[in-house]
Amino acid sequence: MPILNALKPVLERLTADRESNERLLRGPRGGVLTTASVRDATKWDELVTGLGLSSLTRHGLRHTGATWFADAGIPLHVLQRILGHKSIETTRGYLHPDTRHLTSAAEQANAFLDAQEQHRHPAQTPRPGRPAPGG
Repeated sequence: MPILNALKPVLERLTADRESNERLLRGPRGGVLTTASVRDATKWDELVTGLGLSSLTRHGLRHTGATWFADAGIPLHVLQRILGHKSIETTRGYLHPDTRHLTSAAEQANAFLDAQEQHRHPAQTPRPGRPAPGG
């Protein structure tokens, strides 16, 4: 599992006195974490209401993280493994380009088309020892 640098100090603190096979995070009764127990432990509903982001979901953060990984150049098949998806199509559904990426795509396409136009109609440049056209 990839670990982002910003999380390393937190994980080192949380794992300092643990056995390597011991669970890092447990549910309230020592079992598996559920989405409900994470919601309750983080006081999620109060948090997003306080931020004025009541439509923000924990699953939405998963989509955001997946998009950031893809934007960083992580190959789709690697991202599929990170997210635990069986289908690459499910992983594709997690990726959401924003306006910045759409604008960048237009800029890239324009640069490509401009280069193609230059190739088809090269500027009239004089060759050594020859006069410039019209001169």
